[in-house]
Amino acid sequence: MSGREGGKKKPLKAPKKQNKDMDDDEVALKQKLKEDQKALEAMKAKASGKGPLGGSGIKKSGKK
Repeated sequence: MSGREGGKKKPLKAPKKQNKDMDDDEVALKQKLKEDQKALEAMKAKASGKGPLGGSGIKKSGKK
């Protein structure tokens, strides 16, 4: 076993992110997306609290 292949391999370094200036349209779009995400999470929480929608339950045969 070669010494170069043993052990963990180091992850490649990601390039540094550049801080780009956003104009008003991009800021408004990000804000709208955040609000939509919050509304979606609220809807999921509200829907998960309820039981099944059908309400018919288990069908039983008439035979005894």
